[in-house]
Amino acid sequence: MKVDYIIVGLGLAGLAFVEELIAAKKTFVVFEDDSQTSSLVAGGVYNPVILKRFTPVWKAKEQLELALPFYKKIEERLKINIDEKFITKKVFKSIEDQNNWFAAIDKPKLIDYLDPKLDTKTYKGVLGDFSFGNVNHTGRIDTKKLVESYREFLNNERNIRFEKFMYQEIEFKEGSIKYKDTEANKIVFCEGFGIKQNPFFNYLPLNEAKGELLTIHAPELNIDFLLKSTLFILPLGNNYYKVGATFNWTDKTSNPSEEGKQELVEKLAKTINVPYAIIDQTAGIRPTVTGRRPLVGVHPIYKELVVLNGLGTRGVMIAPTVAKNLFNHLEKGECLDVETDISRFKH
Repeated sequence: MKVDYIIVGLGLAGLAFVEELIAAKKTFVVFEDDSQTSSLVAGGVYNPVILKRFTPVWKAKEQLELALPFYKKIEERLKINIDEKFITKKVFKSIEDQNNWFAAIDKPKLIDYLDPKLDTKTYKGVLGDFSFGNVNHTGRIDTKKLVESYREFLNNERNIRFEKFMYQEIEFKEGSIKYKDTEANKIVFCEGFGIKQNPFFNYLPLNEAKGELLTIHAPELNIDFLLKSTLFILPLGNNYYKVGATFNWTDKTSNPSEEGKQELVEKLAKTINVPYAIIDQTAGIRPTVTGRRPLVGVHPIYKELVVLNGLGTRGVMIAPTVAKNLFNHLEKGECLDVETDISRFKH
């Protein structure tokens, strides 16, 4: 079989690149072995503001302008609903917190997102003595539904193989590459944390941050906004909420842990004071990079091998942007963003 591209991994990165291939009528096959779960268990929140420091997310405006129509198009094609828009309310811990909010409002890149009028209401079950700040233009992509529906779509089109990719079976030919029975122009690796096992790209400085989330049922909480405090509480409907997330730099497994659960329970006690039941606990390994910029580009020696990785905690926002930049680089000679280009690291 001859295709234009082989894609290894179908999380947010692989999915976004496949969308570029479909739009350009390129042929492809995806290899997916379910070894990486970060896209499946991610909170999926898009928020243009880093609320810990009241600073703008890197290229947030440009990313959202591309990402929201991107997910809308997928919703229409697959006949699913994955984009839920809501307001995010930041819990102020002190008067200093409030003052920092007002100082941030005047920043040009934040003026469209931070509401100058504080929310002084009280919400049953929510702990907050210093009001709330509203962040506009936020929402959530249901990444689990997105990825699972997209895999089903590709399976129906016979464009995906659910099997482990074997690096040792790559054969380099003049101007192309062969893998088992498939010949392609390029292979794009979108493996997340799995890239640590990739002999061609394991030199890249990808860090592993385990994240754990709880799903809780809190009938008395009854909020329809994302609450951001020492953790986030995300409404799922019918008084169910997703709560997270932990950051663990030492545990490299994707298994939920008692330690992660206790950390979230302790933080919940400082955020809400209504009874709740824990319904589920999930975990995944986030592929993150020092400097919080993705890993995008072509292998310095093997030009047929390409990487798209390291999207970090804001994958739903950044994936469409970096995938488009990479595709345009490969097909149209567009320069890669210097902040994401893997040439910034020595091989």
